[in-house]
Amino acid sequence: MKYFKTYAGLSAAVILAGFSGCTNLDETLYDRITADNFLQTKDDVYRDFLRTFEHGYNTIQDAPYQLQELSADQLMTPNREGDWFDGGQYARAHYHTWTIQEGYINGTWTLLSQGNVLATNSLEDIQALDPARFNMTVAEQKQLIAELRVMRAWYHLRLLDLFRNIQIVTKVKGETTSPPQSTPQEAFTFIETELKEALPDLLAKGDQGTAQFQGRWTKAGAAALLARLYLNAKVYIDQDHYTDCATLCQDIISGKYGPYAIESRWDAPFDWNNDQSSETIFAFPGSFGRSHWQYTSGMYFWGLPYNVPINYFKFTDFGGGNPRYALQPGHDVENKEYPFVQGKPFVKFQKYADDVRLKNYQNLGNSTREGMFLKGYLLYNDGKDTIKSTRGYTLYLRDQVGLFKYTKPGQVPANKVSDMNNADQNSGIFMVKYPFYPSTDPNKIEADYAEIRLAEIHYMLAECKFRAGDPVAAAELLNTVRRRNYPTGSSSLYGTGGAILTEQELLDEWGREFIGEGRRRIDLIRFGKFNTGTWWDKSPDGDDHTKIYPIPLNALNVSPQLKQNPGY
Repeated sequence: MKYFKTYAGLSAAVILAGFSGCTNLDETLYDRITADNFLQTKDDVYRDFLRTFEHGYNTIQDAPYQLQELSADQLMTPNREGDWFDGGQYARAHYHTWTIQEGYINGTWTLLSQGNVLATNSLEDIQALDPARFNMTVAEQKQLIAELRVMRAWYHLRLLDLFRNIQIVTKVKGETTSPPQSTPQEAFTFIETELKEALPDLLAKGDQGTAQFQGRWTKAGAAALLARLYLNAKVYIDQDHYTDCATLCQDIISGKYGPYAIESRWDAPFDWNNDQSSETIFAFPGSFGRSHWQYTSGMYFWGLPYNVPINYFKFTDFGGGNPRYALQPGHDVENKEYPFVQGKPFVKFQKYADDVRLKNYQNLGNSTREGMFLKGYLLYNDGKDTIKSTRGYTLYLRDQVGLFKYTKPGQVPANKVSDMNNADQNSGIFMVKYPFYPSTDPNKIEADYAEIRLAEIHYMLAECKFRAGDPVAAAELLNTVRRRNYPTGSSSLYGTGGAILTEQELLDEWGREFIGEGRRRIDLIRFGKFNTGTWWDKSPDGDDHTKIYPIPLNALNVSPQLKQNPGY
């Protein structure tokens, strides 16, 4: 992947801005790689093809992650005694009071637009080549073209989701201006067409050549993206496409696009060997010393308290951690549960007390672990020591936010304020979805990032069934996944004698299964709760214009043909 890091560092704004300037295309280049002299071998073709995939992996963390999670009701980045205030950007994300100059909004627009440019540039290269010259078949060339179209559709889909009125990139070479702004309907139709037309030329799981196909688009991956588009069509273009979504999901589950199956362990889709998981539909390959973006400071590594990686996990390669992301609280400083319905993610897990994920995270040796949360006292060194904060007090992680510091469990601090500007290092439960094995473990930081897994297909189909008036079928689809979270015969399963599936419970279950996976915002919007809901330190919005983000100021300056989204 070293070939692609230069491309991954470029700015889409710079690339697009270059279209509008004067360029001497007749200049003779002696020391640079150009389109004319780069593609000499089949390996060169694949280097060209793969450069947008490395960039795509980068786009799952940091700014795009903030937009989907910190504006929603599960994760938070509060001001911890001066840490993580950062000019109030995280508070503005939480309160839906962002501006058109936010760095993370501009960063997201730029990253995804850059991805479209990279994918399209490679697409044009490969469409123009003679496959025989590179010892490629026509079918192989078509497959690469189809995968690039899917990759480009993935970028466009996320831009549509976040900004709605976007630019559609279909041509790069020879262009002197950036594309015009498209309507949501035009973007929807473009994405739908790209995915439908790409599907026939893609390989299905199990086809010859797909055994080592991790990080590449297959028929099931493209169908899953199309299902995502249809699931949210009512939000995007005010059209109901639940039937279309259900058809695609059923096809994937039935094996039309290859053999997939739900894992028997909740952590298997995220573990070090998840490249072999039967549940993985599309994942970005990750390993220590190479790309591993979900393990960086832009995502899960800064979802850990200070000193936890080194002392508690015995993972010493990345430093001491940093509590950027934690779960929003379900209780006030007096430990009384909040009365609102939305949010309270850990309370939602505790609703089913036999959930195996509720255990405290522990590395068990031999590349195994248990539990998904960090809570209470964190003991290490055979229980002789307890993790301390960087300010000297012993950590006791609570489902609460406040200035607890040296306050012992059960005691109530004098300061009763619980908001985004009044937290300490004890505030909030932390989530560990991908394992952090010790530095001595041969499989440390080896998990791939699962962008699409079969569980999502079951949940999408369940929601379609529920909305069509069939909660029984919806419940069984959810139970197919949920069974691995509870003991055999658990009353926590939906059905006779167990839990009852309601619309709110369906939204809560989306939150449990996909917590911290960068999708909570759109789920809240689809259920009509993003602007009207109340959660911790968050009142309903005055209107719903914040369902989409503003076109960032930098993009408006680069592309004057863009018009700002309503309400900004």
